[in-house]
Amino acid sequence: MRLRTTLAAAAAGALALLVSVPGSASAADGEFTYVYTDIAGKPRVGGVVDPGNWVCVTLPEAAGEYVPPAHTPRNHTTATAVVFTGPDCDGDAYTLRPGGSASERLTLRSVVFFQRF
Repeated sequence: MRLRTTLAAAAAGALALLVSVPGSASAADGEFTYVYTDIAGKPRVGGVVDPGNWVCVTLPEAAGEYVPPAHTPRNHTTATAVVFTGPDCDGDAYTLRPGGSASERLTLRSVVFFQRF
């Protein structure tokens, strides 16, 4: 009888612990924009809305090695953005704080966002 009581108490404690621990990190609020060149050679604005925390986003319009990289990033999210010169968050990295931006000289092919809690 005592074993059942101990097991029930342990299960209840484990359940309470699971419920009280926050889930995966929440997404950032806002939009991250960038300029890319479309197939006709015209500049277009692309964006990522409410990105996930610590999720690498390869920019689809700038992912291929035979297309020009994106540029002029604007971080209008609540998270810090780290932009990369290569796809899959590879290559040189540059940080943009929330609300930060850069000129057309900063080229990128991927970005990851992180929030400090």
